[in-house]
Amino acid sequence: MNLYVPDEKGAIMIKVGVVGATGYAGEEVIKILSKHRQVKIAELSAIIDKEEPFSSIFPAFKGVVDLVCKKPNPEEMAKNVDLVFLGLPHRVSMEVAPAFLKAKKRVVDLSADYRLPPDTYKTWYGVEHKDKGNLPVAVYGLPELYREKIEKAQLIANPGCYPTGVILGIAPMLKEKAIDPASIIVDSKSGVTGAGRKADISLSFAELNENFKAYKVNAHQHKPEINKVLSDAAGAAINIIFVPHLVPMNRGILSTIYMKLSGAMDTKKLLALYKDFYKGKPFVRVADEDKFPQIRDVVMTNYCDIGVKVSGDTAIVVSCIDNLTKGAAGQAVQNMNIMCGFDEREALL
Repeated sequence: MNLYVPDEKGAIMIKVGVVGATGYAGEEVIKILSKHRQVKIAELSAIIDKEEPFSSIFPAFKGVVDLVCKKPNPEEMAKNVDLVFLGLPHRVSMEVAPAFLKAKKRVVDLSADYRLPPDTYKTWYGVEHKDKGNLPVAVYGLPELYREKIEKAQLIANPGCYPTGVILGIAPMLKEKAIDPASIIVDSKSGVTGAGRKADISLSFAELNENFKAYKVNAHQHKPEINKVLSDAAGAAINIIFVPHLVPMNRGILSTIYMKLSGAMDTKKLLALYKDFYKGKPFVRVADEDKFPQIRDVVMTNYCDIGVKVSGDTAIVVSCIDNLTKGAAGQAVQNMNIMCGFDEREALL
């Protein structure tokens, strides 16, 4: 059954559902989709006490998204949508996605459940993967590297927030073989929403305010995801040093990356390399020489801003994103736009 619906002008509209609508990422997806000219938000669901209008849960959406948010029923939702976003916790999406894939619906999964091979997934997420059959068809949804595969995909593994900024900051150097691949050190700092909307004493105001800490030092679950994509780019095994930090702010990630150059290069050549690599990529902005991005430049946008510098034999790259947009919901909608043949920038500018 074809559920694509032309609007009054004959343009193609798609019916979209969001599972996990009340999480940070789910809410952000809905905010973006509410402005999309070729999308009808047809179904919303979440683990909630009672079914009620989404605008009753989030009053900011009153008069914008008044659709009733239901309790999850993937089989029923699949009857009414063309594409679904899964804004679910890790370990949960793999239990929900199969119902939509079986119904031939396109799926954009914002969790980590389809980003890693099953053995690696078990090591880092502590459970056996429950949908190994669909893992091989999942496409890693980083448009700047995998656009052609995304266009044809039924299942998108939307990248993690840290990996998005880090991979975009490093990939050009690996593609050009301009660095020693064993030398990569990444220092990342994230706002609190990256941990998701959940009750956790370590994420409470009193614990975070006037504080700043490193955590999961070189042992964060996003490290194998970063290693996997960079290894694909390099054509050889990559194992970065990755140290994430928690900053007392709501959203945003700034990563500073240090890499040993494999040959002579100055800042002008490095800058030219990055600008050439990201030419025609609408959501990556490479700063001019001696200019570096900051959180305020990217918050509430789908941009990844990058600044570069050479110091001696070291390339220094600063990469900056909003963890809830380019690091989650915005990138998910960007992937949907590419999958459906829409303007990649629709609802994101």
